[in-house]
Amino acid sequence: MAFDQPTPVHAPTPQGWRGRLNRLVGRPAFQAWAARFPLTRRRTRAEGSAIFDLMSGFVYSQVLFALVELDLLIRLRDTPLASGDLPDLPAQRMEALLLAATALGLMRRTSGEKFQTSLRGAAIPGVPGLTDMIRHHAIFYRDMADPLAVLRGEKDTELAHFWPYVFGADSGIAPADAGRYSQLMADSQALVAMETLTQTDLRGAAKLMDIGGGSGVFLQHVAQQYPELSLELMDLPQVMDAARARLAQHGLGARVALHPGSFRDDAIPGGADAMSLIRVLYDHDDATVDTLLAQVFAALPAGGRLIISEPMAGGAHPNRSGDAYFAFYTMAMRTGRARSQAEIAQRLTRAGFTGIQTPRPARAFVTSVVTARKP
Repeated sequence: MAFDQPTPVHAPTPQGWRGRLNRLVGRPAFQAWAARFPLTRRRTRAEGSAIFDLMSGFVYSQVLFALVELDLLIRLRDTPLASGDLPDLPAQRMEALLLAATALGLMRRTSGEKFQTSLRGAAIPGVPGLTDMIRHHAIFYRDMADPLAVLRGEKDTELAHFWPYVFGADSGIAPADAGRYSQLMADSQALVAMETLTQTDLRGAAKLMDIGGGSGVFLQHVAQQYPELSLELMDLPQVMDAARARLAQHGLGARVALHPGSFRDDAIPGGADAMSLIRVLYDHDDATVDTLLAQVFAALPAGGRLIISEPMAGGAHPNRSGDAYFAFYTMAMRTGRARSQAEIAQRLTRAGFTGIQTPRPARAFVTSVVTARKP
């Protein structure tokens, strides 16, 4: 069977065997043949399915959004119901939603044409902050309706207005806005805190300062694991009320010293022999990150340690969470970017840190960690 097709005049000449193979695979006649040939059809069909999933991913995410908005993952968790038993939508449309959820593994069909939440679906409400983040994605998706505008930096994105703190403390953040993003960060940070503490060791430290620590979620988890460790938190004055309320709620009001201020405008207080930056660097541009690392280095004593934890790119081995999702999320925020462990390690070295460690993340989609010490 001949697979040759006329080559367009503008098409570049393929370089090397990989280019020639790509040209061959890109021919419709080859695809039709490979889908039938016994030795290639399984791979061809799997690749076709993966391509379809990429094309349909937005629709899948909107099915999840509808399930969360209607609280169906909770309502159908314990008892199966038929679509007609759920009055939120016309029965036919509700059935379409539940069938879509079943196809995505979020629901299961039971006897009598009823539906019940699957194990995967039941796990979603159990992840701290996940349902709120799914709801929050409506903003991100509106920004991503024009991905080229996001890539070109031409779009006045909604995310940039939702997260105004990344432009500095002098950007006039209203208390209501500060409370809104602080609550979302707090709800989603518990899993990050737990994951971070599995990859770090604070034994031997006397005092930890969490810089940009929001309402104190990370320190709350540190306090449980290290009851003798003194704790401090530095963040914008606008989020201090939320921090006081949360820390008091968990019996930590007297244990955690609060330092209102912006690391962009104010000096980082000294006295702590350990400091943490949890989901901070990827919010900011390179110049701000380098300045912050230099400030932390200056504030730490000799032998002091630094913990950095946030979603990270894969570097030489790109990953979906860092190089696809968070890369575009930070672009839509219009500041910052997802960096790899290797790049962060390089910036730490330039700031003067040594003993840099980059543990392999257990769940890179939750967070990755880099640790360092001041010599």
